[in-house]
Amino acid sequence: MIFHLSMLFFLSKCENRVILLTERFGKACDDMTKAAVYGYGNVGKEAVNALLCAPDMALCGVVNPSRAGQKTVGGQPIVASLDELPGVQAVILATPSRSVPGLAQELLAKGICTVDSFDIHSRIPEVWGELNSVARASGTAAVTAAGWDPGSDSVIRCLLEAMAPQGITYTNFGPGMSMGHTVAVKAIKGVKDALSVTIPIGTGLHRRMVYVELEEGYALDEVAAHIKADDYFAHDETHVNLVKSVKDVMDTGHGVLLERKGASGIASNQNFQFKMSINNPALTAQILVASVRAVLRQTPGCYTMIEIPPVDFLPGSRGDAVARLV
Repeated sequence: MIFHLSMLFFLSKCENRVILLTERFGKACDDMTKAAVYGYGNVGKEAVNALLCAPDMALCGVVNPSRAGQKTVGGQPIVASLDELPGVQAVILATPSRSVPGLAQELLAKGICTVDSFDIHSRIPEVWGELNSVARASGTAAVTAAGWDPGSDSVIRCLLEAMAPQGITYTNFGPGMSMGHTVAVKAIKGVKDALSVTIPIGTGLHRRMVYVELEEGYALDEVAAHIKADDYFAHDETHVNLVKSVKDVMDTGHGVLLERKGASGIASNQNFQFKMSINNPALTAQILVASVRAVLRQTPGCYTMIEIPPVDFLPGSRGDAVARLV
């Protein structure tokens, strides 16, 4: 009963905040961080919700050309261009990973901070370097690869390695929906709708179960070959299944189990586990909103989450955080 009452109180706070921001935006929000969301898919919608619940942030609007003229749940406009939203300090890029580098560079060059959840692990060092150069040149800052993996899981892996410098860490995803993989499948010609589910095999190995609806005239074998050749899938066991309706199998839940066994100094047999079951887009969005707070506290440049003090992701002062958490 206590849990339920707490949740009701939390939801009530968020609902009241939505009403306040909708009715008093521009006056009550003068001392808040002005943030916009670029993209209004699964993550974009959750980012709007998370911003409205943040005590120190105000939603300026959403950029999504295909939905321009509509309004978000917070009453703010959906526009075709960021130029229509004056005063934005930071932008949450809730777009497919492959569009992030170019879009982030464009906004950084204009002096606007960006945060993103770029999730193509092999390309992160390259994107990090490119955005770092643009951000430094324009005197602004960016946080890249700021989802839960890469992102908050990266921070956990960093701490586990500090705790046991010698050893191996296994990251086991799922079972659940991978948004990056799902978006990659949807971009393939002939795919009407798709869902990619990650199944953990163990020791960091995974199976990809892909469910697709096809456009008329396309053969499953041909589409499956393109999916398996994509870099998102090329390194894992992948099975592509034809379904009548992706909505019938859709589930945005996901999770991770991080395991490390190693040595602290000369003492071996140190075993650590970190496990979570989550709503994928909601957690990604929450971390992006926390990264908005963090990015405005950094000097010019591009950062991943492991480079930023954890306290910078929290609202309030460092002193309050130290008193509460240490």
